[in-house]
Amino acid sequence: MNEQESVNQNTTNSILDCDMQMSNKQIIVENVSTSDISLQAISPSYRKINMALGLLTGVFFLLVTSIAYSGWFINLPDEIVNVIPYVIGVILFFTIWNISYHFFADPLLKYSVREHDINFQSGLIFRSLVSQPILRIQHIEIKRGPIERKYNLATLQVFSAGGASHTFYIPGLEYEHAVALRQLILEHKDLASDV
Repeated sequence: MNEQESVNQNTTNSILDCDMQMSNKQIIVENVSTSDISLQAISPSYRKINMALGLLTGVFFLLVTSIAYSGWFINLPDEIVNVIPYVIGVILFFTIWNISYHFFADPLLKYSVREHDINFQSGLIFRSLVSQPILRIQHIEIKRGPIERKYNLATLQVFSAGGASHTFYIPGLEYEHAVALRQLILEHKDLASDV
């Protein structure tokens, strides 16, 4: 046996050894459940802020529309003035819808961090549960706008490897908790990659 044949034989043997160690067991789909995930709610302040912003936005547009309707600053053509009561009705409808949506939907925003993944649940009518394996996390960012800073809240954005944008975000976290959660995930990611 020449040297090349010996190398080929050794390569074949090591491939066969790897094949014997690899397993790919079938999972019975009926046994898979997400009910064992213990989800944590986000800060209740997040809902209050969203409802207040919805109310303020609605009041602003109602005020602008009412001023336009009254003719204080500018005289509008009658065709536009006749439509303004319908516009006010639409603004009222969407303001009430926005406030109601946040009242019912925001308490359903929940998350969990487990040994191998991060999960985020959202949705009022159509619920979704997004799971991101920790080993696939490229990086994590903490975002805070001016309103979030005022109320000591933050949004944790999780970016997946190979994705152009963030995989998902967890809004309404207390800032200190978001920082601790980010650090925990980063440390856990390093430990998991060593396994």
